[in-house]
Amino acid sequence: GNYFSVAGRAPFSHLIYPVPEPGGLGVHLTLDLAGAARFGPDVEWTDTINFNYRVDPARGERFYAAIRKYWPDLPDGSLQAAYSGIRPKLSGPGDANSDFVIQDAATHGIDGLVNLFGIESPGLTASLAIAEYVMRIVAPKTG
Repeated sequence: GNYFSVAGRAPFSHLIYPVPEPGGLGVHLTLDLAGAARFGPDVEWTDTINFNYRVDPARGERFYAAIRKYWPDLPDGSLQAAYSGIRPKLSGPGDANSDFVIQDAATHGIDGLVNLFGIESPGLTASLAIAEYVMRIVAPKTG
């Protein structure tokens, strides 16, 4: 997904999450510790391993449209390409959303390795329970 930032300060002091879209949460607003606003991510499906992390400034037009649903007065020319990243998904385009998956040695045969897949937004809500579950897996091996 790609992110854009805004030149100057946004008129918000809180996070904004629009109605989710297929494949993601929609272009939402997050604030860094200095109060700078970042908008994203969008959804760009890929099946390649040769990722291009450059944010295409032309994608900004879709960002303007999405952001103006909750910030109608967003000035033209105020968005700038920020960064992009890969969000591995357990389901593909058009598939129903998948729950997250936790794999340990019983699944893959490697002692001490715990894989956590597909932990997206519900992962933060469930993070303490996930940590306790992983601890029960690794604690017997750490003595």
